[in-house]
Amino acid sequence: MRDQLETPSGLVLRQWADGDAHAVANAFADPLMRGQNNEPVDSPPAAEQWIGERRADWAAGSAFAFAVADGGGAVLGQVSVGAVNRRHSIGWVSYWTTPAARGRGVASRACQAAADWAFTDAGLFRLELGHRVNNPASCAVARAAGFAIEGRQRQKLAYDGIRYDVELHARLATDPAKAAHTVDYSN
Repeated sequence: MRDQLETPSGLVLRQWADGDAHAVANAFADPLMRGQNNEPVDSPPAAEQWIGERRADWAAGSAFAFAVADGGGAVLGQVSVGAVNRRHSIGWVSYWTTPAARGRGVASRACQAAADWAFTDAGLFRLELGHRVNNPASCAVARAAGFAIEGRQRQKLAYDGIRYDVELHARLATDPAKAAHTVDYSN
């Protein structure tokens, strides 16, 4: 199973390394990233622990987290295929980018590459992801990466005492690449 990918656009997806702790700590210091992890990633030791957890998950085959870097090695974000269910060949995709990488198509290109990898290298058939409905940028990433909208999960997430609906997207190994569409259940 490949642990490094290069995209045609020059992005490199690779396993997280010990030397990435500073980049991880800086990423989680961004106000948009706070609260996105179960445990705070607010110090270099916490970032090292976060990286160690990603690497342990990879070794166990339960999740596959890629650092997303530019051609020079600067970390721009992460894309992950987690909650892998081998029985049903399903995985859950998540992603984030650093403030400097936002709005440049980094997340959608990384998500597309990770999905292709999950189908070919990890042998998965279905990938799912979800985003709060008040996050149109994340929806745009999912659609650009070929994930179809499948529905809404009402009040699934809670942040600071407020409940949020989540829009669910999915992509199948048999879907055409970048076939961002809405599934029509009316028939």
